[in-house]
Amino acid sequence: MPIFSSSTLLQMSATAVVPSSVTMSAAATSASASHILNHNHQLIVSLNGRRKSISASSSSFISAYRLNCSISRSSRRISFPSTMRIRPLSPVMEWQDCTIKMEVDVPISVAYKCYSDREAIPEWMPFISTVKILEDKADLSRWSLKYKAFGQNIEYSWLARNMQPTPNQKIHWRSLEGLPNRGAVRFFPKGPSSCIIELTFSYEVTQLLVPVASALKPFTENLLTQGLERFATFAKSYSADTPK
Repeated sequence: MPIFSSSTLLQMSATAVVPSSVTMSAAATSASASHILNHNHQLIVSLNGRRKSISASSSSFISAYRLNCSISRSSRRISFPSTMRIRPLSPVMEWQDCTIKMEVDVPISVAYKCYSDREAIPEWMPFISTVKILEDKADLSRWSLKYKAFGQNIEYSWLARNMQPTPNQKIHWRSLEGLPNRGAVRFFPKGPSSCIIELTFSYEVTQLLVPVASALKPFTENLLTQGLERFATFAKSYSADTPK
């Protein structure tokens, strides 16, 4: 019986031929494993695709939900506005006009210059107590009215602005605060040494006091007439004092 050394046995084992049945079984096993791995890969890809689809759908749903909530909140804000402030209604006002005319025996230029001296008006207008021209704005002046009538002391004040005049033809003004009033003085030549003055004075009253103001209109016109009569006398002395 031949004796084989250990090295010889190892060499024989390495060069031994594997049976075909064993080789086919291993190949089949390898193919089956490859098929399983391929199937698992496709399954994973499919699951990942579905996961992305579900994630996108979820994002769209969340965005739509947030938009609906925002619109709902906006609708609630529109449906329930904050409390509105209601301003009290102001009384309806009307203007009362008084107009008088008078001939004055002074040249039109003198009459115009005399009437333009606003701070001198209290010297001849019976119901005007003071007129003060503002230092920084010559077109603005503060007026005070004081007069006793019907057993009452009547007092008013206002800030007036003289509008752009037309020399020797027109002086006009309107109040900015205080007693609402406006007026105009027009000068018409009568001759070389005389002229006609037309004075219009308007004041504002509420509609409720219109009947009372209308009844007092003759009284107001009488005061204005007295003022122009005194103006005629004042203008003559003003003419004498005016440098030639």
